[in-house]
Amino acid sequence: MGIKIIGTGSYVPEKILTNHDLEKMVDTTDEWIKTRTGILERRIASDKQCASDLALIAVRNALEMAGTDASEIDLIIVATISGDKIIPSTACVLQKKLGAGKAVCFDIQAACTGFLYAIELANAMILSGRKYKKVVIVGVEKLSFLTDWRDRNTCVLFGDGAGAIVLEKREHSKDIGGILASKLASNGNYAEVLHILAGGSEMPITRKVLDERLNFIRMEGQEVFKLAVNAMAKVCKDVIAEVGISVEDIRWLVPHQANMRIIRAVGTRIGIPDERVYVNVDKYGNTSAASVGIALDEIVRKGLVKRGDYILLTAFGSGLTWGANLLRW
Repeated sequence: MGIKIIGTGSYVPEKILTNHDLEKMVDTTDEWIKTRTGILERRIASDKQCASDLALIAVRNALEMAGTDASEIDLIIVATISGDKIIPSTACVLQKKLGAGKAVCFDIQAACTGFLYAIELANAMILSGRKYKKVVIVGVEKLSFLTDWRDRNTCVLFGDGAGAIVLEKREHSKDIGGILASKLASNGNYAEVLHILAGGSEMPITRKVLDERLNFIRMEGQEVFKLAVNAMAKVCKDVIAEVGISVEDIRWLVPHQANMRIIRAVGTRIGIPDERVYVNVDKYGNTSAASVGIALDEIVRKGLVKRGDYILLTAFGSGLTWGANLLRW
């Protein structure tokens, strides 16, 4: 018994916010942003779009590639920090919009690592031998509503979007590919280097909170950089060793698209050259839980991956959380 990825999909909103646009909004420059992040532009959802709307289009694209109807889906996992509401889960809202009536639905919150956490969860649930045969995973974020557009250190980083995959349980060894190894990790001791102070039960939204802009993302960039590079490089090496292949066997490293310097540093630490590290952070910025799914869909639709290729996914996010999944196409 094994698992195969039978479809990928993604969606980014139509509105493009360029670095030059940001120059008119905060004290920054196109050159400053490019040099420090590698980002040129990002996509911003409209006021009428919520997270489930972005997820819906990405999932429909993935289902179309998979040749699968929504009624066949047994499980929907949505990874997000920017869901439609506190309750119900965005996964349940998505279920209704899709017409996936028999699916079990829930959200997970592991910030930028959420898509990878969802893959490991889905893998375990499918291999449990229970009824889960076709599973949808979607990472989706509308970070634009969690972004302080007066803070030049963070507002240049984030964008909106969704990335999805469809997994299917396969019974025959010749069909086995999919998820070969995963390793996840967390360290709550560093929670305050990347967080949103207000909006939960510890600090509910009040007028004072809004006036002090405590309901937006706050980040200690230098600390995140150091921790992210070390953590992602190590966990990637661990899953490569677990499967028993060499770094040279990896066709693509698909990292969380946070920052060009982080992406390049992780590839260098692992020993994967730039030409085998997929990058789209320049176009979309940091889309948190959506970024790995969007990038994976792009390499598939561009024909950059073929059957039997090894693909290494890695991410790092608030929590702190991080992880890696080693896939075989």
